[in-house]
Amino acid sequence: MGELCFAAPENAPRMDKCLAEAFPGYSRAFFAKLLAAGAVTVDGRTASAADKPRAGAAVCCRLPEEPAAGEVRAEHIPLDIVFEDDAMLVVNKPKGMVTHPAAGNFAGTLVNALLGYGCRLSSCNGDPLRPGIVHRLDKDTTGLLVVAKTDAAHENLARQIREKQAHRIYTALCFGNVRVGEGVIDAPLGRSPRDRKKMAVLPGGRPAVTEYRVLARYGAYTLVEARLQTGRTHQIRVHFASRGFPVVGDPLYTRQKAPFQTDGQMLHAGRLELAHPVTGEWMTFTAPLPAYFADILRKLEARRR
Repeated sequence: MGELCFAAPENAPRMDKCLAEAFPGYSRAFFAKLLAAGAVTVDGRTASAADKPRAGAAVCCRLPEEPAAGEVRAEHIPLDIVFEDDAMLVVNKPKGMVTHPAAGNFAGTLVNALLGYGCRLSSCNGDPLRPGIVHRLDKDTTGLLVVAKTDAAHENLARQIREKQAHRIYTALCFGNVRVGEGVIDAPLGRSPRDRKKMAVLPGGRPAVTEYRVLARYGAYTLVEARLQTGRTHQIRVHFASRGFPVVGDPLYTRQKAPFQTDGQMLHAGRLELAHPVTGEWMTFTAPLPAYFADILRKLEARRR
C-alpha cells in the first residue's frame, strides 16, 4: 500500500479538490472515496471531503493496494469495436477510460472491458495488468487502439510501432495561431524534475518526434493533425505546449481556459494505419471525432464566419 503526502498550500480548497489538484493523475472522485473510507489525514487526524486544510498542514493519503497478478476483474462495459479477427481487434476508446489498470484506476479500464467482452488477449508484454495492450492512449484522449489477441500478433504490432512502420494520426485543437502550416517538432522528453506527474522537454530525455500540419485556424485556436514518429508519454500534449500552443482542455500542461466545456484535452486518435500481423495486408482504420469535439468545431466555424 502506497501513500501520497504533501504540504497544503495557502487558501486550499476543500479536501477532495485539494488532493485532485495536488495529484492530477488521480480523479476527484477517487479521492472522495478514500476520504469516505478514512484514508486521508491532516496533521495525523482523519479528514473529511469538506475540510479545508490550513497552509502548511501535512496531508497524507493511503492508497489502496494494487491487485495481484491475475486479479484484474472482467467488467461488462460497452466497447466500440472497429475491427476484429482472430489476431487482433481495433477499439475506439471513449474519453474518461483509462487504457489499463494502474494506481487509482483498478476498475473501468479498457482491459477490464476487454476481459468482460471475453476475447483472447496476448500475454507477451509480461504484465498481467496489461494483457493485449500494444500501445496506450491517455485517459481523456479518445480514439483508436489496436489490441493483440495472440503473442505472435503482439510482437508483430509492437515491432511495427517501434520501427515506425505503423502510423498513428491525431487531431488536436490547440490554443493560439500556429502560423507555420506544417512542420516537425523534434524535442526529447523525460519526466519533469519539478513535477513527477508531468513530462517535459529535457536535453537528456528520450528522442521524441511529432509531425504536424494545420487543418484550420479559428482566430485564438488552431486545429492540427499530428502524426507520431515516436510514442512517448503525453508526447503531443507536451510538444505543442512547449511551442506555446497547448492542447485545449489539457489539465496538466496549460492553465488557459476556453469559453466552452471540454472536460479533458481535445485530442483524438482518429486514424490508424498498419500491416495485418498475420496476412501483411495494409489496413487503415478511422474513427470520427466524438460528438462534443465536433460540436465545438462547428461553433468555432460559425464564429469565424
